[in-house]
Amino acid sequence: DTLWDLAIAEVEKRENPDDDDVKPGEVWEKSILFMGNKNGGKTTIILRCLEREDSPKPTLALEYTFGRRSRRHNTPKDVAHFWELGGGTSLVELIRIPITSYNIRSFAVVLVLDLSKPNELWTTMENLLQVTRNHVNKILTKLKKTNPEVAAEIKQRTWNNLQRDHPDSALVDPFPIPLVIIGSKYDIFH
Repeated sequence: DTLWDLAIAEVEKRENPDDDDVKPGEVWEKSILFMGNKNGGKTTIILRCLEREDSPKPTLALEYTFGRRSRRHNTPKDVAHFWELGGGTSLVELIRIPITSYNIRSFAVVLVLDLSKPNELWTTMENLLQVTRNHVNKILTKLKKTNPEVAAEIKQRTWNNLQRDHPDSALVDPFPIPLVIIGSKYDIFH
């Protein structure tokens, strides 16, 4: 099989309504928080994901949008909730609004770092991830008391994504929810 054949098979497997994770007729929802440097390209990435041709405008505080698509004809549409935190690190406390105990199981964070501003990279990353980690850990602590199965599932899912036989695995403290870090504006940096 070629790489292309493997990619097609993976997409078909994910879109198959007979998956164990998603029952036929069930709506799949995912929430994603985009955060990072001011003018780092977060809105542009969201617009591309949604296949919209709008021109990006500066984000005010915390903005929300969504996208829908159906996996197959005559099936309910899947929903993706996109949250965008504007203002760089100045409004980081607003992350408490989109990340809740209700949606923590289907939540992911995308950190967009502007590579054209190398002096801001580390502090932006450190501040945003630390506040987010603290908030998520508070939610998980509360969940351990109210719904220990969900808290254990989230923790187990995090550890399942790591390589257990790595020599540094005992030193790793993984981010508690899925995290993607994107370096934007490489062309300007280069």
